[in-house]
Amino acid sequence: MLTVTCETPGTLRAIETERPVRGEGEVLLRIKRVGVCGTDLHIFSGNQPYLQYPRVMGHEISAIVEEAIPGGRLSVGDVVYVMPYIACGACIACRQGKTNCCTKLQVLGVHRDGALTELLSLPEAYVHKAEGVTLDQAAMVEFLAIGAHAVRRAQVKQGQRVLVVGAGPIGMAAMIFARINGATVTAIDGRQDRLDFCTRELGVAHAIALGPNDTEQLSAATDGEFFDVVFDATGNAKAIERGFGFVAHAGSYVLISIVRDNITFSDPEFHKRETTLLGSRNATTEDFEAVLAAIRAGEVPTDALNTHRLKLAELPTEFEKLLDPARGVVKAIVEL
Repeated sequence: MLTVTCETPGTLRAIETERPVRGEGEVLLRIKRVGVCGTDLHIFSGNQPYLQYPRVMGHEISAIVEEAIPGGRLSVGDVVYVMPYIACGACIACRQGKTNCCTKLQVLGVHRDGALTELLSLPEAYVHKAEGVTLDQAAMVEFLAIGAHAVRRAQVKQGQRVLVVGAGPIGMAAMIFARINGATVTAIDGRQDRLDFCTRELGVAHAIALGPNDTEQLSAATDGEFFDVVFDATGNAKAIERGFGFVAHAGSYVLISIVRDNITFSDPEFHKRETTLLGSRNATTEDFEAVLAAIRAGEVPTDALNTHRLKLAELPTEFEKLLDPARGVVKAIVEL
């Protein structure tokens, strides 16, 4: 079967691999769609902190069950999505139901090989029926769930003012679910095309371009009070540090993105505002279910989000083009 592996940063190779054998407690999946994530772009570029090469990327997955567990909850032919965070089930985080930050977490496509392949065998517990959504939509559930999880962590409420710093797919996911919760959302980013998309497709109230007057614009949008909740989705240490200044008194700052660097901030300002600082990692079953419900309700513009499509065999020559800002990629989907 055809498999695409990232041999080293900047090098993808299409190879023939053996058909996997379904393991005990596992279902064999025929992969149908794989969303390309920022993590995959970081792996390709060589700046993903949790990875060893070579690696088969791909963790935003929809599939059809090829082989099922006799008497299990899935049947051959079921359309499914995958929760790609393989947790130990026994550590301090797992015992609290926070499997998204398991101490021994194995993420498909990062810590272990992922879905850029024709067949994949996975534990049944991480595979779920994708009822009422398309294969394309099912492949988008994971990245949307990361945004939904961050919004749930922040307890975003009706009428709050929310700022999302970074208008990539994860930032957009946070915008979508903050709006669903009733917040007034502002986006800030350095790319005007992304801001235009957020205004046109996501209905953000304000879209502000990075520049010498951006702080004044953010202040004006909030009557000088700034934001009840700020989400960082930039993956940039300097942007993260700057974001502390956008949090209103008694507000919350949620770091969705991850960087290799240490982050510093003004302790007097942090205490004066009684800022709540939160990390947000991955998502839980509850978040995946919330995303599916929102998609079924027509609250997520999935057709607009899917801007590009590729075939598996094209990836070695075409993948690098997804990094080009001029192509306007929001969410690319690999179709098998």
